[in-house]
Amino acid sequence: MTKGNINVSVENIFPLIKKFLYSDHEIFLRELISNGTDATLKLKHLTSIGESKSEYGNPQIEVKIDKEGKKLHIIDQGIGMTAEEVEKYINQVAFSGAEEFLDKYKDSAKDSGIIGHFGLGFYSAFMVAEKVEIITKSHTGAPSAHWTCDGSPEFTLEEANKEDRGTEIILHIAEDSTEFLEESRISALLTKYNKFMPIPIKFGTKEINDPEHEPATITDKDGKETKEPHKQITVDNIINNPNPAWTKQPTDLEDEDYKNFYRELYPMQFEDPLFHIHLNVDYPFNLTGILYFPKLGQDMNIQKDRIQLYQNQVFVTDNVEGIVPEFLTMLRGVIDSPDIPLNVSRSYLQADGAVKKISSYITRKVADKLKSLFNNNREDFEAKWNDIKVVIEYGMLSEEKFFEKADAFALYPTVDGTYYTYEELFNKIKANQTDKDGKLVILYAADKDAQHSYIEAAKAKNYEVLLLDSPIVSHLIQKLETTKENISFARVDGDHIDNLIKKEDSTVSKLDEDQKKALDELLKEVIPSEKFMVQLEAMDSNASPFIITQPEFMRRMKEMQATGGGGMNMFGNMPEMYNLVVNTNADLVTDILNKDDKAEQERLINQSLDLARLSQGLLKGEELTNFIKRSYDILK
Repeated sequence: MTKGNINVSVENIFPLIKKFLYSDHEIFLRELISNGTDATLKLKHLTSIGESKSEYGNPQIEVKIDKEGKKLHIIDQGIGMTAEEVEKYINQVAFSGAEEFLDKYKDSAKDSGIIGHFGLGFYSAFMVAEKVEIITKSHTGAPSAHWTCDGSPEFTLEEANKEDRGTEIILHIAEDSTEFLEESRISALLTKYNKFMPIPIKFGTKEINDPEHEPATITDKDGKETKEPHKQITVDNIINNPNPAWTKQPTDLEDEDYKNFYRELYPMQFEDPLFHIHLNVDYPFNLTGILYFPKLGQDMNIQKDRIQLYQNQVFVTDNVEGIVPEFLTMLRGVIDSPDIPLNVSRSYLQADGAVKKISSYITRKVADKLKSLFNNNREDFEAKWNDIKVVIEYGMLSEEKFFEKADAFALYPTVDGTYYTYEELFNKIKANQTDKDGKLVILYAADKDAQHSYIEAAKAKNYEVLLLDSPIVSHLIQKLETTKENISFARVDGDHIDNLIKKEDSTVSKLDEDQKKALDELLKEVIPSEKFMVQLEAMDSNASPFIITQPEFMRRMKEMQATGGGGMNMFGNMPEMYNLVVNTNADLVTDILNKDDKAEQERLINQSLDLARLSQGLLKGEELTNFIKRSYDILK
């Protein structure tokens, strides 16, 4: 038997491991099973090239709880170790950087990339165990070895009587960690971290129906037939799927395979995804994965962090900010890359060159997929537009390269349900909707019902009106106006239609200057100036006498501030102001001006104003009650 000290010059390394190695002590199980998986995959490689004396067979990793003995066993059938290898890999390599570890991480080790720097994965066992044993036998046939350490720098290493190849780790669970002796706790951890490990993981047994036994039909004395019970057999409880969909080639998968995998990832999600994107790249970095577009609708407050990040099929995190572009964190699915460390801090991710390349690649891949879906089946893409537009519009705002590519598939629907790309829209409206200054004016509505009268006024002039109703539309149109040349967006209720798209031929007013001045003074006496800015306009005599509009700039700034347009609180604090456009060519306006009775003039102005307010949903409460009563009085 050998005795010795682990190669570490600092005596208090073990307490520090327990305290600082990971923020979650539960990680130990992930680390130990990952080690067992590595050992098994190494054996697979050596047997494939003829450098192992052992047959590969059908190895698995087993996790066993000995609650009475307060022990947890992790057993693999992998490559195993000789006594010399235990000495080398357990006693020396792991602590070759111990002093550096102490210096660098004693104050801030949580969430740091320790495993990659110091090879401390195995020693995570001491976060939950007061003593750890390794019983191992090498694939070379060398004598087996038994290593024991009680959490001090001292260890023992002696020959063991293990007959079968592989390694068994025995954790003597500490008093403060007995939760890891509960079957439910270990089962939950295995599901969380090891659900897709490439080697089958056994955790106990389960009863299933015997597939080779067909229950017989039994007929009773009355001739009634019943089936005898299924015969039950006991089988290993394999908790993982070693061959998940993302590890396969897209050509080997059908649509149903992708849907089944989605259900496997999100068993409580009952709606199928709209479509998927299979990621597969091996240069300049390795990355595989499948991303799914769920049905999103208008909601920007949906649950994020549903994309799961793996490293070689080992779960790392579902907080993928910094790896996946922010606009895609609303998607779901899996990303797997060996180029991302298992345990990393946010600042590390943001500074890492490989991670930045991965983020750019995912952005490009998603854009290419969306373009392909649009080109291959435009009708289907249009049908799904309202369920995916929030992601695409957010991407156009936040990622410049995505914005450039989005011209090929971003859609601009009209109130009549026609969908245009930007180029198609531009070509369709440029002849009719270019104003007298040569600027193209793109009209849009946010609510078809609330803005119906304004939409109809625009349609009367054969103008196209887009329906842009996503929560970030104000930001998007601001982006488009600053990117595209010589265009502006105007919401249809922002002004009278002739003012939104000004042409050379203006309508002549029926009122002379003195009449307009008198009308302006009369209106301002009656209409509250703190709510309405009165403007006289010569419009078609058939147009509404009073029209309420809201200035485009003010409304847009308020909307942008409400959805994260930082630095614009000044607009959010300002009271609601509206324009009251009065049609000087309307017969009613002439009648108001010609009335001799001041009270009758005021009554007609208030009634007309309230009708305009009612059409915009601005008449409520007591004012609405009074308007209805007044309207009935007129009918008497």
